[in-house]
Amino acid sequence: MTAPAAAAFVAAHTALGASRLVPEIRLYLACEITPLWQASEAFLQQRDMAPPFWAFAWPGSEALARHVADHPALVRGLRVLDFASGCGLAALAAVRAGAAAVDAAEIDPLAAAAISMNAAENGLAVNVLLGDIVGADCRWDVILCGDVCYEAPMTRHILPWLRRCAAGALVIIADPGRRYAPREGVALACYAVPTSLELEDSSAREVRLFGLSAGK
Repeated sequence: MTAPAAAAFVAAHTALGASRLVPEIRLYLACEITPLWQASEAFLQQRDMAPPFWAFAWPGSEALARHVADHPALVRGLRVLDFASGCGLAALAAVRAGAAAVDAAEIDPLAAAAISMNAAENGLAVNVLLGDIVGADCRWDVILCGDVCYEAPMTRHILPWLRRCAAGALVIIADPGRRYAPREGVALACYAVPTSLELEDSSAREVRLFGLSAGK
């Protein structure tokens, strides 16, 4: 898929809005969740692409973005990676907080388009990394991971790499109660995040932020 085609799809299926926990950042978000999901499934099945996770501000990314916005010293002057960035909310919060450079990593071309559009809307500079970066040398000081442990295969794929990165970087994972999230690490904060019953099984999620322990 070309970048213009991806941007056109995002623009056609979203509207400018904001998450409830981080209203200061404007985002292209889905207004009607079910029609977008259905339209995306038909569109994406033809192209072997992922569901439209990029069209929503998920609880993990909201909690991360709020925490970074309220504690800018965590990222100020540092190199930051927003891993599995989705709509790019945590990445944008890091730029606003004064990070020296921010990368947003995604495997989905539509997510990459959404991140670029959201960055432009907020007048912020984010470097979008399109592709699987797991296994890459860690060149960041802080890695933000919003709700990345919701499936066993993905968790097995990413967690060893994140633990290796934690030897030289602060790796913060936001866990809204997913069954595959690691239980070790340093507790940083906990946020009650309003959610949609179309996306979650409750109207709010308690999201725990913790610093991942280093390991192999």
